[in-house]
Amino acid sequence: MSSTSAAIILLAGAICFTLMPTVTRAAEFANCANETAIGRYSLVEVSNCAESDASCVLKRNSNATISITFTSTEDLSQLKAVVHGIILGMAVPFKLPNDNGCKDSGVECPLAKDTSYRYSTTLPVLKQYPKVSVEVKWELMAGDKEVLCVLIPAKIQ
Repeated sequence: MSSTSAAIILLAGAICFTLMPTVTRAAEFANCANETAIGRYSLVEVSNCAESDASCVLKRNSNATISITFTSTEDLSQLKAVVHGIILGMAVPFKLPNDNGCKDSGVECPLAKDTSYRYSTTLPVLKQYPKVSVEVKWELMAGDKEVLCVLIPAKIQ
């Protein structure tokens, strides 16, 4: 191939790359469970969070609903939600109106192992919360055992 042909191919490639539409990274929920976790999530849903959003937008002075579909490798008699907001690398505990995962969450205890459940809760995004990007660390616990942990990229607006 001559150097002129190679230059034309490189120029054409550069033009095509420049004219391509910008691809938006979808919100990626990350597994943060430790190796001893006794469960696994298969689906995470956050209200008003589109697949094309890089972060889930949590509007102040409104409510946000989170749903997690999961299974456990053990029978569970209890389930508790533990939530932290990670801002600038610091985990800040978040007090839920209801942290009992077996009450008003779509899940009734006891839970049977290897069965799919859909945990769902609604929480207030208070007006006094600062407008900030935050990673939400959502854990479901059974006593001192971690069932699951998911990181949710979010922006409070």
